[in-house]
Amino acid sequence: MEISPELWTEQLGAGVTKRATRLADGRDLIYYDDPGTTLGADRAVDTRSLDPRGDTATMRLDVLTGDWITVAANRQNRVMMPSADADPLAPQTPTNPSEVPSRYDVAVFENRSPAFGPALAEALGEAPAAKDAPRGLDDLGALGLGRTRTSVGRCEVVCFSPEHTGSFGTQSVTRARTVIEAWADRTAALSQLPGVEQVFPFENRGEAIGVTLPHPHGQIYAYPYVTPRTTRLLDSIDRTAPGLFQHLLEFEQASERVVFRGEHWTAFVPFAARWPLEVHLMPHRHVPDFAETTDAERDELAPLYLRLLRGVDALYGSPTPYIAAWHQAPVHVGRETVRLHLQLTSPRRAADKLKFLAGSEAAMWAWTAEIPPEQSAARLREAIASIDEVTA
Repeated sequence: MEISPELWTEQLGAGVTKRATRLADGRDLIYYDDPGTTLGADRAVDTRSLDPRGDTATMRLDVLTGDWITVAANRQNRVMMPSADADPLAPQTPTNPSEVPSRYDVAVFENRSPAFGPALAEALGEAPAAKDAPRGLDDLGALGLGRTRTSVGRCEVVCFSPEHTGSFGTQSVTRARTVIEAWADRTAALSQLPGVEQVFPFENRGEAIGVTLPHPHGQIYAYPYVTPRTTRLLDSIDRTAPGLFQHLLEFEQASERVVFRGEHWTAFVPFAARWPLEVHLMPHRHVPDFAETTDAERDELAPLYLRLLRGVDALYGSPTPYIAAWHQAPVHVGRETVRLHLQLTSPRRAADKLKFLAGSEAAMWAWTAEIPPEQSAARLREAIASIDEVTA
C-alpha cells in the first residue's frame, strides 16, 4: 500500500482527529477518526486514473418565483443501488476502486457529480464561466428573463461508516459524536469559501426518498445563494420579531407536542406540521450553525439524535424513509436571528402508505395534513419509550 505523504492532521473536539488529503483528481478528502480509534495514522494514496473534473454547472433564474435552478447534466449517470462489492463509498479494495482509498471511521469528500462547484466565485479567473459568476446577493435577487449564473459552491459526501448499509441512526454514540464534529468543522470551512452564502448538512434515508446508495451517508451543500426556504424564514422574522425562534421554542415546550427535552435540546412536532411524520430538534440557546455549538451541546446531541431516529424507526415494522435537514443561518445575513435546528420529515403515513404530493400541494404549495401534530407527537413518544425500555 502506498502511504500518502501529504496528510495534514489536526486535533478537534471530543478527541476526534482530522486527517486531510486529496483524491487522484484533486478533490478534497478528509478523514475524521473516532476517539480511541483502532486505525493507524497512515492513509493510502488514491492511485486511480480519473478523468479531469467536469465543468461547473449553470444556474437559471425562474423569473416567476425568483428561484435559481441548477442544471447539472453530470448528475444523470449517478450509481444506482450498487452491491457491496461495488460500493463507491466503501474503502477501496483491489476489486473495488471506490472513492475512499483507506479504511476509515468517518470520511468526507467532494462529490464527483456536484450540483454546485467545483469552481468558486473568486477562482474562475479568466475562464469563460467568469462572466456569469454570481455577484453577491443583490445580483442574485434581481429578476429578469434569461438570467444565468455559474453554479459555484461545493457539494460534499459525508460517510458515517465504512459499512455497506445503515444510516445515522444505526451508528454508536461515539460515531455520532464524530459525525457532529465533522459537520461543525466542515460548516466552518465551507462558510469561508468565496461565493458561499449558506451551508446545509442533511441525510436522505430510504429508496422512497430517492436514495441511490444504501451506504450510511449524508451530504453537505454549500450554496452560492440563500435558499428559498431560508429567504421565506428571514421574511417571517422581519414581520414578527428578531427573537422568533426563542418565542417558538417556548411555545412548543409548553405544548403536548414535545417529544423529549434535554438540558440543551428539545424535540417537538411543530404546531403546523405538513408531513405525516415531522419532528424538529432545536437548541435551547441561540446558535446560528454547528460551528458555533459548544462541546456540551454536541455531546448531548449525539445520544439524543440517535434516540429520536431510533424512535422514528420503531413506529412501524420496517425502517422509515426520511429527510433529516439541518437548517443553519446563512453565512452573511440573519446570523443573529436564524437558529440552527433539525427538521426531520417523512412521507410515511402508515405502515404501507406514503404521502405523495399532487395537485394542491405540488402545484400550489397549499398543504393538507392528514395526521394531527398532537397525535403524531404522542405516537413518537410511545415509540421512543419502547426503545428506552429495550435499552434500559
